[in-house]
Amino acid sequence: MNGSSDLGYARVDLGREARQGLPEIVYGPGKQVTEIAGIVTTLLDGNTGPVLVTRVEPGAAAAVLASVPAGRYEPAARLLVWREAPPAGHTVAVVTAGTADGPVAAEAAAVASALGLRVTVVRDVGVAGLHRVLAVAADLRAAGSVIVIAGMEGALASVVGGLVETPVIAVPTSTGYGAALEGVTALLAMLTSCAAGITVVNIDSGFGAALAAYRLTRRPR
Repeated sequence: MNGSSDLGYARVDLGREARQGLPEIVYGPGKQVTEIAGIVTTLLDGNTGPVLVTRVEPGAAAAVLASVPAGRYEPAARLLVWREAPPAGHTVAVVTAGTADGPVAAEAAAVASALGLRVTVVRDVGVAGLHRVLAVAADLRAAGSVIVIAGMEGALASVVGGLVETPVIAVPTSTGYGAALEGVTALLAMLTSCAAGITVVNIDSGFGAALAAYRLTRRPR
């Protein structure tokens, strides 16, 4: 349950699937192609569930797939996936305030889908045109959870939090001009939202939001 495999450059956590129901997920930046390939191979050999590598650029992704076949690459999400989980019953709606938030939404949607969640994406419904989010409120209420992705002042999370009863996971993005402080303003706004019970993850972390949604689907054994 707590086993690991020491590759010299990485101690791969092979017990995480037994502890949490999901193999260790690999953060791509800072790793060599050979290191990513070695970690992925070890995870595939030692686990049965999906194996994911995040934030991988196209050239590196192609090199990894040449070494470890049978995977696929999601370029918009910069995500490598092996053994995608079959779709389950839980639906997560991924909602963006603006088109510029698209890369973070792509990561959230791709990770959630790879883990077996059913994903719907609602784009460009920011509060500068409040009618846009009100027009899709019924769709948001129908989802099992909602991931809200917004930069600038981050107000969309509060609006959605006041419209739905299901869990809301807010993702601040680094979208915006100077005083947006590369996502810090949206982060603080989401943390101080008057819509109670919103979960807030790190700036630009579509991955973190998808994992939060996944954990909401887990039940005690």
